[in-house]
Amino acid sequence: MKCLNNRADSHLTGQVELDSMGNGAWVNQGYCGSPPPLPREVSTIYNSQSLFQGSMDSMYKLDTPGPFLEETPSTDQSPVKKRGCCSFIKGFWGTTLTENTSNNRELFVRTTLRELMIYLVFLVDICLLTYGMTSSSTYYYTKAMTDLFVNTGGNSGVKFQSIGTMGDFWTYAQGPLLDGLYWTKWYNNQSLDRGDQSFIYYENMLLGVPRMRQIKIMNNSCKVHKDFEDEITGCFDVYNDKKEDDLSFGLINGTAWTYHTEKEVKGSSHWGLLTTYSGAGYYRDLSRTKEESVIILEELVDNLWLDRGTRVAFLDFSTYNANINMFCVIRLVVEFPATGGAIPSYQIRTVKLIRYITNWDYFILGCETVFCLFILYYVVEEILELRIHKLSYFKSIWNILDIVVIMLAIVAIVFNILRTVKVDNLLGKLLEQPGIYADFEFLAFWQTQYNNMNAVNLFFAWIKVFKYISFNKTMTQLSSTLGRCAKDILGFAIMFFIVFFAYAQLGYLLFGTEVESFSTFVKCIFTQFRIILGDFDYDAIDRANRVLGPIYFVTYVFFVFFVLLNMFLAIINDTYSEVKEELSCQKDELQITDIIKQSYMKTFTKLKLKKEKISDVQKALRSGSGEIEFKDFRETLKEMGHADHEISAAFSRFDHDGNQILDEDEQEKMKIELEEKRDALCAELNTLGMHYGKDLLDKPPVTSNEQNHSSHTFVDREHFQRLARQVIQLESSVAGITSRIELILEKLGLQEKAKGNETARKLTATKNDSNDTASDVSVLVCVDRGTKPETSSRRPAVSTSTTYDCHM
Repeated sequence: MKCLNNRADSHLTGQVELDSMGNGAWVNQGYCGSPPPLPREVSTIYNSQSLFQGSMDSMYKLDTPGPFLEETPSTDQSPVKKRGCCSFIKGFWGTTLTENTSNNRELFVRTTLRELMIYLVFLVDICLLTYGMTSSSTYYYTKAMTDLFVNTGGNSGVKFQSIGTMGDFWTYAQGPLLDGLYWTKWYNNQSLDRGDQSFIYYENMLLGVPRMRQIKIMNNSCKVHKDFEDEITGCFDVYNDKKEDDLSFGLINGTAWTYHTEKEVKGSSHWGLLTTYSGAGYYRDLSRTKEESVIILEELVDNLWLDRGTRVAFLDFSTYNANINMFCVIRLVVEFPATGGAIPSYQIRTVKLIRYITNWDYFILGCETVFCLFILYYVVEEILELRIHKLSYFKSIWNILDIVVIMLAIVAIVFNILRTVKVDNLLGKLLEQPGIYADFEFLAFWQTQYNNMNAVNLFFAWIKVFKYISFNKTMTQLSSTLGRCAKDILGFAIMFFIVFFAYAQLGYLLFGTEVESFSTFVKCIFTQFRIILGDFDYDAIDRANRVLGPIYFVTYVFFVFFVLLNMFLAIINDTYSEVKEELSCQKDELQITDIIKQSYMKTFTKLKLKKEKISDVQKALRSGSGEIEFKDFRETLKEMGHADHEISAAFSRFDHDGNQILDEDEQEKMKIELEEKRDALCAELNTLGMHYGKDLLDKPPVTSNEQNHSSHTFVDREHFQRLARQVIQLESSVAGITSRIELILEKLGLQEKAKGNETARKLTATKNDSNDTASDVSVLVCVDRGTKPETSSRRPAVSTSTTYDCHM
């Protein structure tokens, strides 16, 4: 009787006796020799557990907690196996390349979705960093400096862009340049009261003093033809760093007349319109006041500082605007080619060198910290993937793109640190000696390269999004099309560029001497691309060659635009049609949208069923008058399809005195908590299922062809709920049959214990026959796709335990 009492007690507390279901047997506590099952959480009707821990379990296992506190699990449970460091790393850095997702489509989709979510956070962070370093004020600052020093002319009408001779250069330097550099008075000639410090446009402080620098070529660096040796006494070749003049000239003394190497000047090379110039040469720093600078320029003009050997002259200065925390580093360049004349160009770099001042700057600092953590995360991730896949890791273009993004990010981090240190040192030196030249050219150049690198990195980061969405059939069309037609495009590109470069050389030789867009071979290439896009100057071509110009233009447009370009589009179009047709014939696989839809429908159904169960309990409470006994409560809910263990657990939750009767106070508490839970579920259902029914009604009927291409079958809400109720009733019936089988086995166990050892053999035979009888009662419940229940009996050859299977 002890074992029987234990069994009955466990049944009333909601103990489930199918713990070994996964191994093909269940624990029978009717026998004293059966080991007791592991303690389990009490399952109530508010958080019901399925009797079968299979595919139906997820239908009833609610993710939301019940309204009542759950019992604390027993300490007798077997200890959970701790996960090691390697398991933690594998889980934290788990990707589709580190997890075995080849045979598990759902794991592949979920892992990819998790990677995508993490990467989107990283993408938002890098966007904040990139855009946080720029501002719309940058453009207007650059425009203001350009208008003042490039587009403004003096009294003589000479602008920087109109400089054509050395005389024009000096006219500009002594006029518009000095007028733009030194602002010490208001427009009404009232002093700014800032000493000799210049504030351009009253807002931009001139840092240090401006610098003029030139590079010269040695005399007789080229050879004069003997027929002209008597008339031409000197020859100055085009610029070459090996032919630079390093001899002192003019007044001899002073930096303007003495050659300085690039290291001495602390300069850097410059890429001009004609060639690349070194950072060496002859330089002269101007003064902090306009009057002194005028005297310096007059000295240079009077002593012929620029002569036939001069190949380039630089004007460098920097300004700082505290209102927007921006530096503007300006370089005006005038090249004097060997042909004579002058070619002006300019370079204005507006950069943010002092980073952290405002609250937004400190927010960007926080984003930079998060960015560093992300880079560390992805470095570890790529190391793990490389360790697993070895050299085959580099076969994927996406993996190579990952490495490129990480390397660019690491370089950006290192440069950011070095830039901050360098700016602090330079500003400290400038504050100590305000009369020196503020050389921000080097920092501005690398800050510009840093911005360019961040722009390229951000571009690659956006392209990398295709890595995580390419498993979708719609998103994979682009990569599949380009991958399949790559060989055809490569073969066609050879033919295309043979014709293209032939026309480029023809245009260079025909029009290069007269048309600027054909003056170099590189310009010819870009000009022909512009012709394809419809941007061309036909009149210039016709003026350069009235016969071959039209022939060149007509034949080029016909062969390249009408023939070759359309062949290129035809190759891509045909390949795209093939890819799209193949994708339409493929079987639909599990997608992210399917997982989201399944989770949505599953949650909605769980909440709906849970709400119905609460309604059933409320009906049971209303059906009684006065006090409610457990027997009446149990019979009422069993008729509604609830299991015994659920009813017992719910009743015992409110039966505080344990007399198996709910008095009016206990009923009132139960009603209040049920009503609160019902209201909460109604609110959640209204939020979650606002468009659920509408989507199902708006969904068009599925045709037979669509059914062949889809592995998913959708039913309406009422049909699904009806099927769910039938499954619950079947589950309850199975539970009742199980209880009856347990009673039979318990009675057999009591009879065996009452009899002595003398009739052991007979009792053994009786026990075997009883087991066979009990096996005849075992029921196999099967629910086919038409939701028709079917009951069958099965008699195993040798049966010591009863096994239940449920196939959906």
